[in-house]
Amino acid sequence: MENELINAVINANNAAVGKGDMDAILATFEENGALVGQPGQLAQGALALREAFAGFMAINPQISVIDHEVIQAGDIALHSSTWKMSGKTPDGHPIEQSGFSTVVLRKQGDGTWLMVIDNPFGDHLCKASGLA
Repeated sequence: MENELINAVINANNAAVGKGDMDAILATFEENGALVGQPGQLAQGALALREAFAGFMAINPQISVIDHEVIQAGDIALHSSTWKMSGKTPDGHPIEQSGFSTVVLRKQGDGTWLMVIDNPFGDHLCKASGLA
């Protein structure tokens, strides 16, 4: 049951990104949540998240989770997944990317789960060192 609730948050976030719905994106994060917009670049808090996602949504991304795993310890969960993303540059050129994502979520007082840290570049160290 908890895994389904956790996966629902991830799916809601990906769907909101695909629709360009900033309010729905932010609703999947805790108030001071953080996103790794690029390796080494952390956007934390609503204003920074808005800026990071606004730039990303310019390519009209469509994200698909390929496979995933949830590890839960009390009110903290780690969602790991492989993903594919397609989109288009502002001048119409197609973009295809894939990777490994790690997301830390926390169970809220009302029983819902929200994202604390979203790192869609969980495999960047492997890629940088030639292991992926």
